[in-house]
Amino acid sequence: EGKGKRRNPLHDFKKTGELMLIKVNKTLEVKTKLLNTTEQCAKRCSRNKGLSFTCKAFAYDRVTKRCHWLSFNSLTNGVRKKQDHAFDLYEKKDYVRNCIIGKGADYKGTISVTKSGIQCQAWNSMIPHEH
Repeated sequence: EGKGKRRNPLHDFKKTGELMLIKVNKTLEVKTKLLNTTEQCAKRCSRNKGLSFTCKAFAYDRVTKRCHWLSFNSLTNGVRKKQDHAFDLYEKKDYVRNCIIGKGADYKGTISVTKSGIQCQAWNSMIPHEH
């Protein structure tokens, strides 16, 4: 918390070792580049720097030192998981966690039903209830 200390960009990611995501849906986007550290990959993913899509995850190839930024994560339709000893998967916590903070205006998780099983109303909809 002192001056000069930088926050580790990996804190925003959930790591799963030895896992790669394979896109079955061809419209999902991936970009790769050689980078020396997972921290560099995380920083670019968090800032969406040089990416034409919102980065939701990245996979780091420890052998080739190549970062694979993904427009999807393990919860996205059209994606399958593949065990791969060369890769570590890092998914943005905002897109894989299912907790609501405050009023939920910034919620990016996957829950779309109430505790009792009723389909949630879209944030931009005033039907069937007004906000």
